[in-house]
Amino acid sequence: MSTATEPPAAPASAQDPVQTPPGTPARPPRRTAKSLYAKHDKVYPKSVAGPFRTIKWAALVVLLGIYYVLPWVRWDRGPNAPDQAVLLDIEARRFYLFFVELWPQQIYYLTGALILAALGLFLATSLAGRVWCGYACPQTVWTDLFLWVERLTEGERNERIRLDQGKWSFTKLRRKATKNAVWLLISAATGGAWIFYFTDAPTLLRDILHFQASATALGFIGLFTGTTYLLAGFAREQVCCYMCPWPRFQSAMLDEDSLIVTYEDWRGEGRGPLRKSQSWDERQAEGLGDCIDCFNCVQVCPVGIDIRDGLQMQCIGCGLCIDACDDIMTKIDRPKGLVKFDTQTNQIAVATTGTPAKYRLLRPRTLIYSLMMVVLAGLIAAGLLLRPGLDITVLRDRAPLFAVLSDGSVRNAYTFKIANMTRDPRDYTLTVEGVADATMFTAGERQDPVTSLRLAAAPDTVSTYRILVTVPSPRLKDASTPLTFRLTSANGETAKRDTVFMGPGN
Repeated sequence: MSTATEPPAAPASAQDPVQTPPGTPARPPRRTAKSLYAKHDKVYPKSVAGPFRTIKWAALVVLLGIYYVLPWVRWDRGPNAPDQAVLLDIEARRFYLFFVELWPQQIYYLTGALILAALGLFLATSLAGRVWCGYACPQTVWTDLFLWVERLTEGERNERIRLDQGKWSFTKLRRKATKNAVWLLISAATGGAWIFYFTDAPTLLRDILHFQASATALGFIGLFTGTTYLLAGFAREQVCCYMCPWPRFQSAMLDEDSLIVTYEDWRGEGRGPLRKSQSWDERQAEGLGDCIDCFNCVQVCPVGIDIRDGLQMQCIGCGLCIDACDDIMTKIDRPKGLVKFDTQTNQIAVATTGTPAKYRLLRPRTLIYSLMMVVLAGLIAAGLLLRPGLDITVLRDRAPLFAVLSDGSVRNAYTFKIANMTRDPRDYTLTVEGVADATMFTAGERQDPVTSLRLAAAPDTVSTYRILVTVPSPRLKDASTPLTFRLTSANGETAKRDTVFMGPGN
């Protein structure tokens, strides 16, 4: 009969002076601390040809064309007005968009436009997933352009991988320097074009060429040049996967009838390479499907995911994996569509019954989003068509609250501002309502108190007046009496503002 031996005692160490008693099991090795962040593996997207790649090229050309050309489009607004079609004039506090001119107090139109854009994004996502991210997002557009430059200077996918893994040489230095120089030129054009939206584009370009541009303009151009260079050149898919918040809640916009990039696993599994001597009957007999595990769908993906693993947060819905898979299916004489835009409803129906399900375009969420967009767009359009060309602001002096004159009457002072939003000079008539026998006059002008004043305002500007209102003391019963200023233009347009008239009270 064998005798069980006890495990040896763990040896004492300088840091553990206490001797381990005999028979105590040895301490397990300490666990090595693991990093909370995985090392980034650079994605080397392979070029691909197909319908979705063509659509992406067309979107890139159109969107970049609009971005770079729009600041140079002219729009005649009359004399003494900027003729740039789209201009965010921060200094003059105006926003010009073709025939629309927005003042600071009309910022709610911009708010409405942002809400409308958000609803449009919700609708697009509910219909076709992250189609915005795949085709129209600025990050995607500039990343596509930068990747195109990278392929021209460093070669295709395998060549770029070998170049990055190889030692530094004159050829590698030349290719890297050329690529980064072109990237910087594109980034500078991007940053410069963005600044053109905030000032007159020809004037700023002339100042830049003559080295007369302001430090502010050059600073912002440098800022946007740097961010474009870093985000489109180096961050790339990390912006879509980690920086952008949209992937985190896009699932709330999707349902089983949304068009998304799908993989027909019922047809493709199991995966396995295709041997030249192997017939499809033999392949099916071995339990293999149409997917030959070529990894082309992974290699063309700009974010480096495998669509065969199902819908993933990182997928931007660009469809390049569809082009790659269809090309392989054509070469091996199998039906296209192993990877395609489809709905979960149709995938389940075809896999279980073999009969395609009818696509439901009109669904509660798409109807709600569409209705909200139509209503909001209608409100914005109506507001722009009916918006007044006149606005007034009234500020009552607070020090002193009022002044009692020698005859016992009470006087209040007000700062009165007229915003003439038209391109013509206007004359106005100012009256007050709410307090009987109130008279007024303009400070700095020698005139007798009257019940109505004649005021003028220059075109497209704010004219400021100091108005003194006097009320006989017997007419004031309370310390604060509601008072209304009414301004009427010669063509009958009216604006009014409510304020108060302060007095000693009874």
